[in-house]
Amino acid sequence: MLHDDKVESATLFVGLGKMGEPMVRRYAPTRSTLVYDASDATASRIAADLGVTQLSNLDELPDGVDTVILMLPNSTIVESVLLGANSTEGILAKLPSGALVIDMGSSRPASTRMLAERAQERGIDLVDAPVSGGVAKAAAGTLSIMLGGSATGIARAKAHVSPLGAHFLELGPAGTGHAAKALNNWLSAANLSAAAEILSIAVQNGIVPEAMIDTLNASTGRSQATEVKYPNHILSGSFDSGFDFDLMLKDLRIGSDLAGEQATFSPILEAVLGSVEDARAWFGRNDLDHTEMARFYEEKNAVTFRQAASEAAS
Repeated sequence: MLHDDKVESATLFVGLGKMGEPMVRRYAPTRSTLVYDASDATASRIAADLGVTQLSNLDELPDGVDTVILMLPNSTIVESVLLGANSTEGILAKLPSGALVIDMGSSRPASTRMLAERAQERGIDLVDAPVSGGVAKAAAGTLSIMLGGSATGIARAKAHVSPLGAHFLELGPAGTGHAAKALNNWLSAANLSAAAEILSIAVQNGIVPEAMIDTLNASTGRSQATEVKYPNHILSGSFDSGFDFDLMLKDLRIGSDLAGEQATFSPILEAVLGSVEDARAWFGRNDLDHTEMARFYEEKNAVTFRQAASEAAS
């Protein structure tokens, strides 16, 4: 459905996937909102649920749209939306001077800096505001939001993203939010992988997986991976955290690129990236949850991290 093109001071929310949908559900009640997604059916369903306007394409923006929030998978798609095919047909060319663009996905910092410069040329603030916390925190409005941009842009963006988060971290100029997100996800992947190695050795030495996880969580080895991902998504065998394996891999590659730009000594990063790439090749599927990294270790080491649960059920 496409309603009247005349709207007063509105936000266009682009990208209604696993994270975008719960985020727009929290955002839409706070401001006049239009929604767009590459899946027309998805956008139609969400627009109907929320009673907001669905934009059927991005060729023209209705009058009054002065803010755009992007929740898209990668920099290539962000660039195509903001710049268009020849850098003059995207959203940036259609927004009025003084508008605000907030990129809340995970993008390459170099791309973000370039887009921020293009936006600034048109009098538009572009802020990178990637999030951490997953689908559950998106639904609860308790995400951690990492902000990069000008001081004015960040202040404007915080007013928009406040319904979505509990922690707002101001990192610096454009691109620093996306850099921080990639580095956070690098450490998250390292913790996930390291715990899988630890559990493999523990099981081989007669320790029940749940007992080893309890030990880590009561000791100095604990991490978000051992406190949340292993109990909820790995030991249960559900592998359903909601964060795609390929997105984890993308963030690791962004982290590797950042290290490479500065010739940073980062052997742990490269080892984790290598293991994640090996796992991706091992499974050879596109529908992997990132927690299936642990299953890669199970299969490589001929162990199971679900032994106690399986025995209890039998």
